Amino acid sequence: MTHDIDRHDTDILILGTGGAGLFAALHAQQSAPPGTKITIAVKGLIGKCGCTRMVQGGYNVALGGGDTVERHFMDTIQGGKWLPDQDMAWRLCEQAVVRIRELENEIGCFFDRNPDGTLHQKAFAGQTADRTVHKGDLTGIEIINRLMEQVLARPVEKLQEHRAIGLVPTKDKTALAGVLMIDMRTGKFRFVRAKTVLMATGGGPTMYKYHTPSGDKAMDGLAMAVRAGLPLRDMEMVQFHPTGLLAGDHSRMTGTVLEEGLRGAGGHLLNGAGQQFMFDYDAKGERATRDVVSRGMYAEMRKNNNPEQKGLFISMAHLGPDLVRKKFKGMVKRCEDSGFDLAGGRVEVVPTAHYFMGGVVVDTDTRTALEGLYVAGEDAGGAHGSNRLGGNGVANSTVYGGIAGDTMGADIRRMSALREPDEEVLAAEVERALRPLRQTPALVQPLRNRLQEAMWEEVGVMRTAAGLKRGLERIDEISAELLQTGVASDNLAFNLTWHDWLNLASLCEVSGVIARAGLARENSRGAHYREDFPDEGDLVDSYFTIARLRGDSLEVGREDVKFTIVRPGETILPDGEPETLVAAQ
Repeated sequence: MTHDIDRHDTDILILGTGGAGLFAALHAQQSAPPGTKITIAVKGLIGKCGCTRMVQGGYNVALGGGDTVERHFMDTIQGGKWLPDQDMAWRLCEQAVVRIRELENEIGCFFDRNPDGTLHQKAFAGQTADRTVHKGDLTGIEIINRLMEQVLARPVEKLQEHRAIGLVPTKDKTALAGVLMIDMRTGKFRFVRAKTVLMATGGGPTMYKYHTPSGDKAMDGLAMAVRAGLPLRDMEMVQFHPTGLLAGDHSRMTGTVLEEGLRGAGGHLLNGAGQQFMFDYDAKGERATRDVVSRGMYAEMRKNNNPEQKGLFISMAHLGPDLVRKKFKGMVKRCEDSGFDLAGGRVEVVPTAHYFMGGVVVDTDTRTALEGLYVAGEDAGGAHGSNRLGGNGVANSTVYGGIAGDTMGADIRRMSALREPDEEVLAAEVERALRPLRQTPALVQPLRNRLQEAMWEEVGVMRTAAGLKRGLERIDEISAELLQTGVASDNLAFNLTWHDWLNLASLCEVSGVIARAGLARENSRGAHYREDFPDEGDLVDSYFTIARLRGDSLEVGREDVKFTIVRPGETILPDGEPETLVAAQ
């Protein structure tokens, strides 16, 4: 079976059309020289896929009223358990103020307001101020719809239903030449050369039994980065959102997030006996950070001996059903559709894999170790450390998407020519994608189910060395079986089984990195909790893990956190100067 490769050239290539990708396209058009060709490629349809669209809660930004950028920054550092890249976190908090004005005044977003006309901001866990700007509980749809309108109105080349499957470097491996894709509409390969490439494909830890992103999210970007030999940091840090809807194994609604605002507004988490339990695990109760609440829930679930009840419950009825219906209209409807009464009853919930804090190592301008490659959004590591605060995700995507567009637009001025690809790497990536088309067809979904069970049971909310090793064995077994699993190749146009195979291949690759990074971190920080190493370790000696493929083996090392702005035991004042605390927070 031979397959021709369509060759295509552009100047700036953007992979992904979530908040990061669309903002990058707009900013690149503003900052690049006249005549620059900008291309956006997306696995689905522009504005109709990705994780930003699914954001319910809102957008963190310090807009006064006692809140400051410094306060937002300290919440982010402390929430991330002192592992964030402080320069990235500072830029996120500072630029969020700029970006929210841009979203309103230039992009055309309408957010909820107070009676006096100021932006309404609500409470989210882990925050010392009501800081989250929102549009009801459907904030992501508002942001993506307006961004989509802006991008579609501009002369940007659009490659929709184009799946990126390989980063192809130059022969000497010092720079990126382009990206290999599959045109899903025809099944044909397309290699796109570009002077600069932004990887903004998003995360989406759907390798877990319970997960919030849609099933077509498969962490393709990080899988490509692994194969390209790029360094990735914090890969053990998978965020579980405490309240994922538990609608039964038959329902695709299972795992769908019930947003943080429910707990922020005073919602109660209840065990099977109808008792509140979170204050047994943390003094902040339901308003503790996501990692703390998820662990408390997981521990409570393990006490349960009722096989009919898999999860726990969230109750809002004590706040008044009419108030709940008014404040959380979208979630009340979603629960109703799944047979639950959020406003007046109890809804069964379970911790659900939600966000990935780990990612490619980047600088504060989104550049990577490979010239010509930039990374923004959930594909990039560093800004959140070991735990992301609710509301910091969409802020991170839009802030760093805009920065990436500005940086690529500036950098392209010194790049005179497109680079020639390493044809051997290109051929190897094609061959890798064709492998299932040469095997005897078999079902892919049972293997994905097995991976999700393995990750939930062994590499999930709570971990041990023995469990992580068992998880690795199970991942390796599934990966080996996948390589022997074939896909019918009579028609490659929208051959969804082929793409299911490619999705699972990406998930297996990244799952192996998560488990190996988890084994390497022998302490408990944020989202990573080791029952055999429950202590968080000395904050002053904090380190982050670095995973990198060298040859055929994945190496996991560590690097010390650089406290470039504030050190453990200090806080930062509005004048930018650190102040020593009487007791470290």
